[in-house]
Amino acid sequence: MNDRVAAAAAAVGEDSRVPCVLRVNGDCHALELDPRTTLLDALRENLALTGTKKGCDHGQCGACTVLLAGRRVNACLMLALMTEGDEVTTIEGLPALAARAATAPPSPDALHPLQQAFLSHDGFQCGYCTPGQICSAAGMLEEARQGMPSHVTADLGQDRPPLSPEEIRERMSGNLCRCGAYPNIIDAIAEVATAEA
Repeated sequence: MNDRVAAAAAAVGEDSRVPCVLRVNGDCHALELDPRTTLLDALRENLALTGTKKGCDHGQCGACTVLLAGRRVNACLMLALMTEGDEVTTIEGLPALAARAATAPPSPDALHPLQQAFLSHDGFQCGYCTPGQICSAAGMLEEARQGMPSHVTADLGQDRPPLSPEEIRERMSGNLCRCGAYPNIIDAIAEVATAEA
């Protein structure tokens, strides 16, 4: 690439940055981003929140799952600018989210109940998918609390469908674990669901 083309490409890249404010884990971050920046890249590259993993980068593996206004989303499929004004919660922010729900001050060493359950049940092997699994489980438990059915929910008239292993498997089907720790993941989620019931 010649110098003139490189200078033009740099100028276009610089001119295309737009200001935005992302609310992540309770803090506001003023950024200037290329409008094509995904939420995943903004979290990892601009905010150094590397707990959210880049797996397939196509929305197929769930490693990048975060909570957006309490709902689980694949951060690799969301443009960062689309999330302006909504609260984004990453794996790093889950303990504070649990503390707010319990109206207790967060301690620096506190874990979200799902994080503790994953540790107790050895719900990971390599651990790469774990942040996405835990964020997805947090979103899934909230969906179940709100009475949202899944494809396998037998009785659609129930206010809160029971979270059987089959129900948990279906609701977590968007998160892949290449190590195959699924039985332990299901046990960890079931323990938290039972404790919340």
